[in-house]
This record gives sequence, structure tokens and C-alpha cells, in this order.
Amino acid sequence: MNAQPVAGVDVALPELIALRLRARRLARPATRVAGIHSAAHASRFRGRGVDYAESRIYQPGDDIRQMDWRVTARSGKPHTKVFEEEREQGVLLIVDENPAMRFGTRVRFKSVQAARVAALIAWTAARNGDRIGALGFGAGIDAEVKPGGGARGALHVLRALAEWDAQADRTTQVPLSQALQRARRIARPGSRVVLISDGFSADADAQGPLSLLADHCDVAVIVLGDTLELAAPAPGRYALQGDSGRVLLDFAAARTRADWQHWFAQHRANLTRLCDKRALRWVLLETHAEPDAAVAQLLNSDARRRRAANA
Repeated sequence: MNAQPVAGVDVALPELIALRLRARRLARPATRVAGIHSAAHASRFRGRGVDYAESRIYQPGDDIRQMDWRVTARSGKPHTKVFEEEREQGVLLIVDENPAMRFGTRVRFKSVQAARVAALIAWTAARNGDRIGALGFGAGIDAEVKPGGGARGALHVLRALAEWDAQADRTTQVPLSQALQRARRIARPGSRVVLISDGFSADADAQGPLSLLADHCDVAVIVLGDTLELAAPAPGRYALQGDSGRVLLDFAAARTRADWQHWFAQHRANLTRLCDKRALRWVLLETHAEPDAAVAQLLNSDARRRRAANA
């Protein structure tokens, strides 16, 4: 790993650790479910959720909305339902470390933004009392972090993110399908899975393992993009610095600008179409933006889905 990471180019562990303070605003509020085996909070992601445990004699203070009318009618005495909520849930991050991720023209590379959003989710999971794990994929990266709880679990993920960024081979692309097959082996049913990628790795073979993963887990996707990928620059000549050296691009022709924008949009669409086929939540996050809003959007989107389902 570089002794002194270049800001915006290399993943820096201190920057990932500093995101811990911002996770406070994203962590779910503490709530209690009335009953003998109540848990400390309700999950903001779809998971196994709250399960019926038993019915007991009504006690003063019980929520009348939880009355068990069948048992009440059968016994002649008022009974309320008691629910047991899953206290701890697994969160698995799938982080794209492929060559296309090492690109950016505004503030930072996509690879750095991927690590930042993964770190924010990791700290949020730690504050929620969930276990957090990670899976990195890309040439030279075939590693996983087993889910762990608390700050220690989050720190294990953060260290891995910095190590993967330094170790990744920037010349060979690894397809998303391989990563999803690996994720299926380690993600437990009911886990929350968040894929962080720019879509360049999305291949046709990814649809099958993604669908199988979504059958048993709550899958959401953060699609990364850079300003220069979302829209071609104004006519002119621009110099870009790559691993092979300095490259001069000429955007004087309107056709060149249109082809440029279409090429990047096509790669993003390869990933978003996979999501849309399974109605998976996804948000677009640009390299210059802070990740808080994207993570919050996923959380709020899930809350709306639960309210609609319970309506």
C-alpha cells in the first residue's frame, strides 16, 4: 500500500474512518416492539423483520392494535400478540475494483468514491448493531471479509477496502457474474446486500446469480458515474492522464461527443437493466458528490416500500 496515498486517487484509511461521525444521521432510530422478546430497533432495510412469537393475557400499556382477537374470543379473556424482532442482521458489501473504476475528473476516482460509500454503510451498520462484511472483485482481488459486528467489524472492512485498492490489477476486467456467484455462497438468507459498481463489469451472465441472490436477500445497488461520463464536455481538446501516460482527446465534432456519452450510458444501462428486471433499488452517485444522500435514498426508498406493502 502507498505510504502516502494521493487524495482522490488512492483510498486512504483515515478518510474512511472519519466517515464514522456521519453515520449517526443515517442509523435507524431506536424503537421497541411491545412484547416479552422485544428488540432495540426496527430494520430500515427489508429483511426477516418482526415475527409473531406468542399471545399472552392483555396487560395495561399493551398496544391495542396488537390484540389477538381469535385467542380473545376463544378464551374469553383479552390477549395481545407478542412479536420477536431480529436484533442483528448481516450486511454484505460487493465492491467493484475493476480498471474502469480507477477514473474520475471531479474531486476523486470512482474507486475512491466506492470505498467512501462502502465505509459509510459499514459505519451505519455498526451503529445499528448489524454485522458487516465485504467482498471485493477485480483482477488480483479475490478476497472477502467475514461479517463482524461493532466498530471492529467495520474497521476490518475499511482496512480491506484500502488494501484492495492498492493491490488491484488495473489491466484486466473481472465480470460481475463471478462476484455474484461468490456472494451467493457467503450471503445468508435475509442479509442485506449492497453492490457498488459503475456497470462496466455487468455482463449478461450476471442476471441468473443476481436473481438467485435477490430471492433470499435484500439487494440494492449504487451505480457510480463521473461528470465526464454522464455528459461529454464542450467542444475542444482535453488532456487526460492514464496509467499508460497522457492522452489528448478532441471533442470538436458533435458526433464524437454523442458517441462518448452513449458509450458510457450503455455500460451504466447494462447494470441498471439487471436491477430493473428484478425491481431492485438503485441510485446513481457521482464522483464529486457526498455519499450520504445516496445511502439515505436507499433507506427511505425501502421505508416507502414497506409502508406500501402494509397499506
